[in-house]
Amino acid sequence: MAQLTEKDKMSTGRLYRSSDELLRNERKRARRLLKVFNDTLPDEIGKRVAMLKELLGALGGQAEIEPPFYCDYGYNIRIGDNFYANFNCTILDCAKVTIGNNVFLGPNVQIYTATHPLAVEERNKGLEAAKPIAIEDSVWICGGVIINPGVTIGSGTTIGAGSVVTRDIPPNVFAAGNPCNVIRNLTFDTI
Repeated sequence: MAQLTEKDKMSTGRLYRSSDELLRNERKRARRLLKVFNDTLPDEIGKRVAMLKELLGALGGQAEIEPPFYCDYGYNIRIGDNFYANFNCTILDCAKVTIGNNVFLGPNVQIYTATHPLAVEERNKGLEAAKPIAIEDSVWICGGVIINPGVTIGSGTTIGAGSVVTRDIPPNVFAAGNPCNVIRNLTFDTI
């Protein structure tokens, strides 16, 4: 049986070394593309879309990301239709990040698939892991929200500003806080 590469380990949620040469080169590629994207002028929408299509795993129609935008690899990010991310969005995409249709992110939203061992011996060896994140359709994530590894946010949900999402959030709720908790059901309610 062939030995798993560090990228294979990363992709399957195992501990891996991010210092691996292939992974470092892939992050450099993403940073080059992001530099061009982040340096675009406000009216260079076509250039921005082209850069995002080259960078990301999938980009739906009518998707817009305001510069500056940052990510690790890009190819692990899949974005649906009618998406908007305001300024300073950061996505650490060491694992898959799946974003549905009609999702809106406020400024300074941070999405982290990367995680590190709690055991100091493993952490000191340079090992890390990653867990996928899913944001379902019609989700609104307000400014300054941090989404932690392995989380799914259900369809129709709103996450309040400044929240830290540490566990799954069900569909059609308003959730907020640190840690983020369900405040109320939105099925028959409006904010």
